[in-house]
Amino acid sequence: MSSEKAPSSAMTSTTPHVEFAKGVNGLDKIILRESRGSSAEVYLYGAHVTSWKNDHGEELLFVSNKAIFKPPKAIRGGIPICFPQFANHGPLESHGFARNRFWDVDNDPPPFPTPTHSKAYVDLILRPSEDDVKVWPHSYEFRLRVALGPGGDLMLTSRVRNTNSDGKPFSFSFAYHTYFSVSDISEVRVEGLETLDYFDNLKSRERFTEQGDAITFESEVDKIYLSTPTKIAILDHEKKRTFVVRKDGLPDAVVWNPWDKKAKAMADFGDDEYKHMLCVEAAAIEKHITLKPGEEWKGRLELSAVPSSYCSGQLDPQKVLQSS
Repeated sequence: MSSEKAPSSAMTSTTPHVEFAKGVNGLDKIILRESRGSSAEVYLYGAHVTSWKNDHGEELLFVSNKAIFKPPKAIRGGIPICFPQFANHGPLESHGFARNRFWDVDNDPPPFPTPTHSKAYVDLILRPSEDDVKVWPHSYEFRLRVALGPGGDLMLTSRVRNTNSDGKPFSFSFAYHTYFSVSDISEVRVEGLETLDYFDNLKSRERFTEQGDAITFESEVDKIYLSTPTKIAILDHEKKRTFVVRKDGLPDAVVWNPWDKKAKAMADFGDDEYKHMLCVEAAAIEKHITLKPGEEWKGRLELSAVPSSYCSGQLDPQKVLQSS
């Protein structure tokens, strides 16, 4: 199978900010380091970010202790790339095939409209294999830049171009399936999605409107929020830490925690690990992205972690969302 062959690209030379190394089971990975101490790790398998640490060395992403780093199984945790299909909403394998393909290092990407201020970044590229064309008969180039900002922010920019020579457009759905590390799911709240409509995947994708003043967690959650703002906050009471999710070109947001029963049913997920993770995913699901030949789509995700303040036991809800 194409997903099992080794990446064909030559590894590029290591710098103080970008190191090429071997990861779990000998898989190739890239380590990004910012001068203040933050870091990130990206596997060529799936273009999968598996680690993002702040300048104190604290891990900010969740990866299961039972994750299987062995193709063709996708890695459980970090930031899987869902392309060209989200979940089982279509004819392809769940979440598409990008997350279990070997990507190449892109040593000569087209210039970005806005240059990065970071020296800690890597450009990766995925093109269709013969096997992929059989299940999704389109020609494309998917470029991904993973960068660490000077303040330790993690930035992922995806660019998908239609390179079909037959004149045909194609459509796809997409998500950055981000697993955040949290102290205790029952102490976490998500703000910025209040009053929005969502599809509830636990109720046959029925459409509802969010009623709460924030999203809190007491049981399994699997929702696709629609027409979401460009900024969402995840507040971790115990860690006194807030994750800020900024996104562009990605109108939807998925919120997911499997809770105890589903956790026990997943072979690559610990029985109690649901307590220490939360997926909040920048996505384009409800309205598929359609590209004509030569057209390019760009979807950007920026993650930051900031200390959060409390007053009389409550969060100051708008402080983080209104800040720049």
